[in-house]
Amino acid sequence: MKSSATALATIVVTAAVIEREGRFLVTRRQPGVHLEGLWEFPGGKCEAGEDERSCLSRELKEELAVGVQVREEIFTTTHAYPDRSVELHFLRCELLGTPLPQNGQEMRWVARADLARLEFPPADAELIRFLTRQA
Repeated sequence: MKSSATALATIVVTAAVIEREGRFLVTRRQPGVHLEGLWEFPGGKCEAGEDERSCLSRELKEELAVGVQVREEIFTTTHAYPDRSVELHFLRCELLGTPLPQNGQEMRWVARADLARLEFPPADAELIRFLTRQA
């Protein structure tokens, strides 16, 4: 008998952890997308054959019209949502310019102590705990 369960495809995603003067850059997911309305660290899905650093540079250029210097990876996690599995790579980054949202998304600089007050996707929970312990 065949199982009706199908394996979830794993999507590789990168996210930029950008800190400036004790505040982190976060953006809000647009209406109509997976996890709409939740806050996130900017980034996005890797394209086929694209490494995490190149992906993050491309995504920040597309989403925030800004260059970035990608530093070290600080955290990686995998999270299974009902419809997909996400392998999420958080990399420390330094902005090379001033970010300007390109898709109408809300953007904020949030103090470390206030990160836990915003609603982030479940996959970000461990990173938020890690960052808030750094205070």
